Amino acid sequence: MSDFWMIPVLKSLLLTGFLLVAIPQALCQDWPQFRGPNRDATYVGDAVVEPFPSEGPDLVWDYPVGAGFSGPVIAEGRAIVFHRQGNLEVVEALNALTGDRLWKFSYETEYRDDFGFDNGPRSAPVISGGKVYTFGAQGLLHSLELETGCKIWFVDTHQMFGVKKGFFGAASTPLVLGDRLIANIGGREGAGIVAFEVATGKVLWKSTSDEASYSSPIAAQFDGSTMAVVFTREGLVVLEPEDGAVRYKHRWRARSNASVNAATPIVLDDIVFLSASYGTGSIALRLKNNQTEELWSGEDVIDNHYSSCVLVGNTLFGFNGRQEYGQSFRAADLRSGKVLWVQEGMPAGSVTRVGDRLLLLLETGELVMIAVSDQKFEVLAKAQIFGSETRSYPAIARGLFYARDQDNLICLRLWND
Repeated sequence: MSDFWMIPVLKSLLLTGFLLVAIPQALCQDWPQFRGPNRDATYVGDAVVEPFPSEGPDLVWDYPVGAGFSGPVIAEGRAIVFHRQGNLEVVEALNALTGDRLWKFSYETEYRDDFGFDNGPRSAPVISGGKVYTFGAQGLLHSLELETGCKIWFVDTHQMFGVKKGFFGAASTPLVLGDRLIANIGGREGAGIVAFEVATGKVLWKSTSDEASYSSPIAAQFDGSTMAVVFTREGLVVLEPEDGAVRYKHRWRARSNASVNAATPIVLDDIVFLSASYGTGSIALRLKNNQTEELWSGEDVIDNHYSSCVLVGNTLFGFNGRQEYGQSFRAADLRSGKVLWVQEGMPAGSVTRVGDRLLLLLETGELVMIAVSDQKFEVLAKAQIFGSETRSYPAIARGLFYARDQDNLICLRLWND
């Protein structure tokens, strides 16, 4: 869980394995990082979401944006959007209720997508402790003041650590744990995963020689301690946030070089779920006493391409298959790997949970609400909310749904908060 929710005196407890017993409800209703406060694509807070009409939820405001797949994040009344305009990567803070711009920060970038897909940033901003952290496609890591947008520090990670450009540049959203920011860098000479001091940008440690993936790390409890869980290009790495010591490692990647790992790890108790496309498949591992035990694996459960699953109880919900070949949407039992149901013929998209509803934002720009069910795929509502392709993850905060396509960031009202 991000330290955004913690009062300063409790920040250090995360690194020593303690969990917060209670979190103020008001703080829970923000969405300060990729896939929400716990990085599990689940809205934290009481909400009853009714099906919306065929024309879609009410539009509160919209705002023009440039290139990129970076999703919005929301905290302290601000919506942060990270995109590209011309030769600039741009960070903007908007009033989360009105869409009015509060500040803008930009810098030059030379990144070019070799496949011609998109030249904008991929990773989402992170809001933590009154700061905003962004990680651009060229590997430019910035820390900004949330209140003003003023630059605090900057690191050119690709230059500092000799990082290869890769297929699509830097796309993993860093993780803030206590006083350090942990990033899936993929650098040379042991700089696969790097921790930076949040106050200064100083390098605190480097760990592994793994190439970077497009998967974003999460925090989870194992053996009584909070650890960073990273799905690199080579596979699973679980390490101590204090010094980067590797506690668990398991290789899980395609044999082909033309492949990526992009989905976020999913954790249930002492089990980690990993999923990747390109003939890799999915796997469930039990982590205990510095040993990994494979519970099941295969290519016929849920193979995530760029999207990640949502876990409800023991049930995984997610998109299966390569984006360019067409996908299915599936439910599967995490502990056994049993597929519970399959909905074929789905476009690619993202899945987010609010209470007993799942919101699927499809690449086609359609928003689909389905019931959380391990029995069947049940559509409760659907509406076309975008006219162009969208791949960015949405955000949900205080009854509002924030999402973007290639041209606009929109804010829709899901319920009255």
